[in-house]
Amino acid sequence: MTIGDRIAAEALALVGASFRLRGRVPATGLDCVGLVLAALTGAGLRVSEPPAYALRGTGRARANALLRAGGLVPADGEQPGDVLLVDSGPMQLHLMIRAEAGHVHAHAGLGRVVLMPPPAPWPILGLWRVPEGESD
Repeated sequence: MTIGDRIAAEALALVGASFRLRGRVPATGLDCVGLVLAALTGAGLRVSEPPAYALRGTGRARANALLRAGGLVPADGEQPGDVLLVDSGPMQLHLMIRAEAGHVHAHAGLGRVVLMPPPAPWPILGLWRVPEGESD
């Protein structure tokens, strides 16, 4: 099983968790950053909380820098376990994780982590991937 497959499996296991702004603990709620952190940690990666950030009003360059600082690398062609940076609305960036069956993300409107079938519901600004061999 690849690291991407493990990340996707961990993300799928979080479907149904409550949405909570700035949430980092699956039992109490996750936002999109919390979802990514939980899936990466569950897949055996060492991750740390990103420095202060705001997806609303944060430019694409800053979001890309945060993803790169987290050990992800730019990728081409969606694969399971990829982290997608998407434009979910005016001045609003969002993260999703690719799974075989679609995209897992923390949906504020529905109040929980959901799996949505492809294609991505918003414009994709970037695909990010954990390089193989990065897990503990």
